[in-house]
Amino acid sequence: MSAGELRIRDMGLDDCEAVARVRVRGWHTTYAGMMPQAYLDAMSVQKDAARRRAHLAGRDGTTSDLVAERAGEIVGWGCCGPYRDEAGERTGDAELYALYVLPEHHRTGAGRALTAGLLARAAAGGHRRMLLWVLTENARARRFYARAGFAPDGVEAPFDVLGVAVPETRYARRLSAADAAAPSFG
Repeated sequence: MSAGELRIRDMGLDDCEAVARVRVRGWHTTYAGMMPQAYLDAMSVQKDAARRRAHLAGRDGTTSDLVAERAGEIVGWGCCGPYRDEAGERTGDAELYALYVLPEHHRTGAGRALTAGLLARAAAGGHRRMLLWVLTENARARRFYARAGFAPDGVEAPFDVLGVAVPETRYARRLSAADAAAPSFG
């Protein structure tokens, strides 16, 4: 589905419920078979919306939350901010914390547009590199990030989900002046 013009904009408090639906549905469809099903089954839009509201209320100005909207419907969401090392300390790099698009809007440009917006925000914020973590088994996401200029940097780590180690691979991409010059979304 690609009908209608795509709009990328800042996420607001009124968007929390819609973003939670995108995120929870993304986890259910993307991570089935990669994560313990009990974890996925326990996810709820209501709990996630509350987390989104708390996140937005507690922002310190260093993170960016963008939504992709088509025909008045939020079809995707992405978030980035400072990278945190193993000790939880911020580094000079940026991190793509999350990127989700409703399955029926995959391959419509929503993910690419959100990524471009988040790269622009990170570059404009003075970051020289953006990092992200992706489940090692998630071949679709790995292909998407490779097409967006990211590449594995050799760092892998287990992500613990209900006592099950789910391997993640870190990807990196240098940010450029061209990224910072990309359209800014309001």
